[in-house]
Amino acid sequence: MEQTLLLSPAYEPMATISWRKAIVLLTLGKVEVVETYERDVRSTSVVFKLPCVVRLLNRFRRFRRQVRYSKQNIFARDRWTCQYCGQRRAIRDLTQDHVFPRSRGGRTCWENVVTCCVNCNTRKANRTPQQAGMTLRVPPHRPEWLPMFVVHLGREAPDAWRNYCFEL
Repeated sequence: MEQTLLLSPAYEPMATISWRKAIVLLTLGKVEVVETYERDVRSTSVVFKLPCVVRLLNRFRRFRRQVRYSKQNIFARDRWTCQYCGQRRAIRDLTQDHVFPRSRGGRTCWENVVTCCVNCNTRKANRTPQQAGMTLRVPPHRPEWLPMFVVHLGREAPDAWRNYCFEL
């Protein structure tokens, strides 16, 4: 299923959204289409080119005071790096680790969860880092902000996106 790259009014990548959501935003007048796919989308009365890249027309501000807790935000906070061995890994090779295990009353929160590779998570098992003889590189904390949206361009990413995304 084709995705659409959502840009800020300043042409900075913000997110990827479904092409359906992009068409809804277009019909509401909130975005303009910058690039399209070759494929058409038809409704009973209108034919659209499938949007590949859209840009918000007006800046909007979210009044969220705290960064939302999620697995992806944990990975972003820890820079996709295992907090035990220090190796940067692909997302498919990462997991979350509860520093103080849930089975012992540990909570799922910013201050108790870190990014961990599968090998270190298996080695630590159901113990604290001290009991497993492991040390944390950086203690877990609640971030005040997260780095900008990162799009990992792979082979499946449309070429049109490369004009708007930084390659790391």
